[in-house]
Amino acid sequence: MAELASLWIVRHGESTANVAATAAETSGAELIDLSHRDADVPLSPTGEEQARATGRWLAGLPDSQRPDVAVVSPYLRAVRTAELALHGTGIPASVDERLRDRELGVLDGLTGHGVNRRYPEEARRRTRLGKFYYRPPGGESWTDVALRLRALLGDLRRDHEGGRVLLFGHDALVFLLRYLVEGLTEAELMALTREHVIANCSVTGWHADDTGRLVPDVFNDVAHLHRQGATPTREDEVNAEPV
Repeated sequence: MAELASLWIVRHGESTANVAATAAETSGAELIDLSHRDADVPLSPTGEEQARATGRWLAGLPDSQRPDVAVVSPYLRAVRTAELALHGTGIPASVDERLRDRELGVLDGLTGHGVNRRYPEEARRRTRLGKFYYRPPGGESWTDVALRLRALLGDLRRDHEGGRVLLFGHDALVFLLRYLVEGLTEAELMALTREHVIANCSVTGWHADDTGRLVPDVFNDVAHLHRQGATPTREDEVNAEPV
């Protein structure tokens, strides 16, 4: 199969929902205080700062490393991150709905505590099936998201053979791209999700080795934020995972 020269994914900057979710989980609330649907959640001021810092990092890359094209989740927090990060770089961008965040169905807007209290049967079903295969009513499993990402990767390899592609998306997508690109097992993927929280505006990437195969280059890296004087954050996505 044709391969890319390099692939990166940047998680969106800190959103107002990230802040609200952290506050709700910390206080033991059942509901996250949200005023927008998930697709319309904006960046926080810190998130905008992070996105601009990511743009200064991109602008400083040598021509041989600069992305040729960017593909962006349609959700506002990712779109705005891309707008700020790509401003002035000349990197063309397009939106692809396959990069949207995982859909949570009836669990949307609930904390882990809220799921346990309001949907105890779902909490038990998730424990039995495991995080990878569990699909909340009206929502998506991790395998559902992997399926759409697998299709996207196939299109990117076909349309941008030998190119450098930059994605803007969400935390689950970062983990699942590692699963797909590196051929991880379910156990290896789930171990990653237990060990890491994907930082806002972090960079994860792969480059083609001498055989043309994509190999890991950087994971969940925020060094560029430190260098640009922006505040890194590692807030969990609004994911309502039962605990």
